[in-house]
Amino acid sequence: MSGKSDHQATYQEFKEVVNMTASALEKHLKTEESRSVGQKKDGGEPTGHAEGRRIVEMLHKKKSELSDDDYGHMRKVVGYVRRHLKQGGPEDKAEVEHSPWRLSLMNWGHDPSKAT
Repeated sequence: MSGKSDHQATYQEFKEVVNMTASALEKHLKTEESRSVGQKKDGGEPTGHAEGRRIVEMLHKKKSELSDDDYGHMRKVVGYVRRHLKQGGPEDKAEVEHSPWRLSLMNWGHDPSKAT
């Protein structure tokens, strides 16, 4: 079972990797670029796009409203973003902005161009 300290650590990590606001993420998810990247199940919505919608829901919740399921999902988001960042994006920084690498990360709430 997850304790409060586990939830606190998960929440902190989630807030560190999700560097987009709910409104910025919602705006991104409405773009064709957002729908153009990622794996698609049965030719439908890309996995990352569906994840983005779930992340928006969690960002709109107060911390006290988050469920154990939400915290589990936050751990999934943190893991994905960290793995994807380690892969690195295009070597040519001019190509990063519209790269599938960045767009996919943005579907998961992380804009690498905002990272320090």
